Amino acid sequence: MTATKPALPAEVLFGVAYYPEYHQSDRLIEDLDLMVAAGITVIRMGESVWSTWEPRDGEFDLEWITPALDEAHARGIRVILGTPTYAVPPWLQSANPEIAAERRTGERVAWGARQEIDYSHPAFRFHAERVIRRIMERHAAHPAVIGFQVDNEPGLELLHNHGVFTGFVRWLKKAYGDVETLNREWGLTYWSHRIDDWSELWRPDGNTFPQYDLAWRRYQAQVTADFIAWQAGIVREYSRHDQFVTTCLQYPRRGVDDRTVFEALDITSGNPYYGMQDRLDRAAELDALNYWTTSGVAGLFRQGDRMYSSKQERYLVTETNAQAIDAAESNFPPYPGQLRQAAFALISRGAAMIEYWHWHTLPYGAETYWGGVLPHSLIPGRVYREVSGIGAELKALGDALDGYVPDADVAVLWSTSSRYAMQFMPPFAKDGRPDDESYERIVDAFHRGVIDAGAQARIMHLEQARVLGAEELLRHPVVIAAGAYIATDEDIALLLEYARLGGHLILGPRTAYADDEARARVAVAPAGLAAAAGVSYEEFSNLEQPVPVDVGGAVRLADGARLWADGLIATAAEVAARYAHPRFSDFAAVTTNRHGAGRITVVGTVPSPDLIARIVSDAIGAPSFGILESRPDAVTVSSGATDESRFWFVFNWGWEPQVVALAAPASDAFTGEPAGGSIELPAWGARVLRTEKEQAR
Repeated sequence: MTATKPALPAEVLFGVAYYPEYHQSDRLIEDLDLMVAAGITVIRMGESVWSTWEPRDGEFDLEWITPALDEAHARGIRVILGTPTYAVPPWLQSANPEIAAERRTGERVAWGARQEIDYSHPAFRFHAERVIRRIMERHAAHPAVIGFQVDNEPGLELLHNHGVFTGFVRWLKKAYGDVETLNREWGLTYWSHRIDDWSELWRPDGNTFPQYDLAWRRYQAQVTADFIAWQAGIVREYSRHDQFVTTCLQYPRRGVDDRTVFEALDITSGNPYYGMQDRLDRAAELDALNYWTTSGVAGLFRQGDRMYSSKQERYLVTETNAQAIDAAESNFPPYPGQLRQAAFALISRGAAMIEYWHWHTLPYGAETYWGGVLPHSLIPGRVYREVSGIGAELKALGDALDGYVPDADVAVLWSTSSRYAMQFMPPFAKDGRPDDESYERIVDAFHRGVIDAGAQARIMHLEQARVLGAEELLRHPVVIAAGAYIATDEDIALLLEYARLGGHLILGPRTAYADDEARARVAVAPAGLAAAAGVSYEEFSNLEQPVPVDVGGAVRLADGARLWADGLIATAAEVAARYAHPRFSDFAAVTTNRHGAGRITVVGTVPSPDLIARIVSDAIGAPSFGILESRPDAVTVSSGATDESRFWFVFNWGWEPQVVALAAPASDAFTGEPAGGSIELPAWGARVLRTEKEQAR
């Protein structure tokens, strides 16, 4: 990595992915002038068109982008230049069919989309390095270029190619030393899978061992991280000290670990797409989505918190919705105001750039109906006007958010290894099939509880929490460990010490059930935590229908328990909630117990929004309204601080206009005018307020 990390511009960047090469006529000047009028300050270019950079093997056209770079610079528009390695030209795959990715051993991914290659293959690396170097030699020094995006949304495929498998075996040899250790650690006596030599290790296609699969998934993530680090190393041979290097992630991809892939990069970048229209209605009860889009307000905030988690720093939004996105049958453009809401929601959680995919809606290709800022007609319309309004507000904001750090009351621990393990052996089913979003369903339920309680979350990788240590973790008065199925002895000790020192630890289902090899722990559950928590369980059950929960013996939540029920048996803990069910009423649904100077609360189910909001509210001590005297159900508040000021982002997620009273004097962040004693929030409205930093949260 570079010795001195490049600094981002002080203002929040605002931009679009721009592909002048996709136009059917030359309208570069018109486009850039429209961008200037809309307040666009940055464009991303060049990452999708290897066949334009190198139309034939060894023949390069490096000048096609020069006019766009020059004209952008003349207008003060910055450029993020991409390396085009994720979209391989036909001549390369025709001449080198062996570079095709294999989804199963010997089963090549058919050409015709993108990311169909084994990016560890030497033949691919040769050609990729050559085109990267030629682009960088020609354009890295251009004054418009502020940074580089290497590749694009890596980790789409789990690579089963021979070279990848061979590398996996070498990786296992280094990790385990000998086959006897592997046999013991993976339990390969089961079903007579004990091996006598490394050559006997079977391919992953028919594997049934969770221990094998976890190692395979971790190795796949390392292959991706190594590929991105390799590209970053080449780019840094040419880049200036003030130019950053990043990649952009589509976070749910199976072949990537966001924490490790960004270790070699200067800043996190991601592509948070979200459900619009009624999927942003706080009153709606929605089925969670996690692949291309999320559902719900909490889902949008969770994406922002996840991007922050990768490096525990501010991040770039390299792609997000402009109009309707996804396939041709999914046409849900934003209601008026929702683009602005989403932009400031992500900024409130640490985004230092908002960039739309993309500038103009394409007339051809797989993404014909992924809407851009301009519609198919290319005539500026309602979305362009709304984007322009956001651009004007960000211009008025200037550098006020330089050094901004989002507030966080609750740390929600994230475990990529647990996600991998639950994709291989999902604890839940959906539509009669294993649900490989089981991990996200657990974590999202608890994260939503933070939002609904009026608090703010900091998602933190378990590995980051280990480095931080228990004393530093106490900066968050509440820590949630839900779904942390894969937990090391060190993780368990960290959680115990955090609570002992005075933190409030909330445990959720499946936490600490397995060790770092995905072996179910031979211990009373929750393993290593039962004595301190004053509760244990030996039975657990799927729930095909929600089960009512009685809270404190006084309130019944009709659907309080969802998907799962641990049969919690309180030994020393207080029972905070109990299942209201002929069988499961024998068990507690939620318990709480003092441990040292702190407390451990155990939630034995995937809680409904009402249940988890109550639990989080109790843990943080009181309902949190932030800058508001009170908070209607449709309204959320996010906040954060710079060295000088605290900023409050107030949102109305619904059709009903809201008037909310302020608990303290504040000014409008854009105009500087006093906000008065209350603020009005129209349908799908947002206000950004500013107070002195010392203003209590």
